[in-house]
Amino acid sequence: MSTHTTSTFTLDYVKTVGLATNQIGRGFINPYDVAFSRDGRIFVLNHCDSARKNLMRVGIVDLDEEEYLGEFGKGSGTGDDQFNSPVAMAFDSQDRLYVTDELHHRVTIFDASGKFLGKWDTKGSGDGEFNGPAGIAIDQQDNVYVVDQHNSRVQKLTTAGEYLGQWGEPGDGNGQFNLPWGVTTDSAGDVYVADWRNDRVQKFSPEGKFIASFGESGTGEGQFHRPSAVAVDLQGYVYIADWGNERVQVFDANGAFQLELRGQATESRWAGDYLNVNPDEKRTREMSNLIPDLPPHLNTPHHISSQTEPYFWGPVSVRLDGQGRLFVTESNRHRFQVYQRS
Repeated sequence: MSTHTTSTFTLDYVKTVGLATNQIGRGFINPYDVAFSRDGRIFVLNHCDSARKNLMRVGIVDLDEEEYLGEFGKGSGTGDDQFNSPVAMAFDSQDRLYVTDELHHRVTIFDASGKFLGKWDTKGSGDGEFNGPAGIAIDQQDNVYVVDQHNSRVQKLTTAGEYLGQWGEPGDGNGQFNLPWGVTTDSAGDVYVADWRNDRVQKFSPEGKFIASFGESGTGEGQFHRPSAVAVDLQGYVYIADWGNERVQVFDANGAFQLELRGQATESRWAGDYLNVNPDEKRTREMSNLIPDLPPHLNTPHHISSQTEPYFWGPVSVRLDGQGRLFVTESNRHRFQVYQRS
């Protein structure tokens, strides 16, 4: 549970928000991403498993009071405001929310109240077309970057959907991708892409010129197994969701390793409310060993995280809010954990 640091960089745990649910309303089902509106509300993208596609939606919560404020985009379907396999979200400067959907091959746009505004949904490999759009990021000039997963590229568009450019092709060389997933921009406008199957993160100029790459396959410091998301703070520190290794790694602006987070979740307020009205489940939980010692044959990141409740399990997204707090979204435990730099 300890955080290993190689520098003075530290992150303090703040809180956990989440509760698995089988109904509409408070709680999450396999959340994949969060985004933050200008008034500080948190939008949570519920990807859902195949058995609960009717619960696919964007939920809205308040961090301080953990109030559930509403939801939209309810249920799987082909309607303008429905999803099939939603992946990631981002707000533009006008508080419009853009949501990618890899199986609908589209980006859907909502206002901050959840009203449908429009969509980009032409499947293909041409300019402005998509095949499995995944990560999405919007820079300070409202340029929209979409990771076009199965086309092995990043596309750059305006908020009106006008095509501005692209880069990438299949492969493992500089500027090439193998099932790219997450994307973010930094304060200088440079673009970072989580190159999922190549087990690395690549950095580009806003025009797509290759700048740097860091990471390789493995479980050690600075190594990755299927990185799924990346975020960069105002000081240039880079946060990477090392999904296959069930952790988050942090690097400085030069790519030097700073620390590893495995997770240290506490019981969320929502979970506490649920257990208080379900005393039998509360007693069962109190008797359970939530941090067990596992036998050697189960000594893998997946097995350890799946059996150790405070740890990340399926950390698919990392995002930074306006106050610089780090949000780590865990799809398998239906929650997000929040951290703050000291």
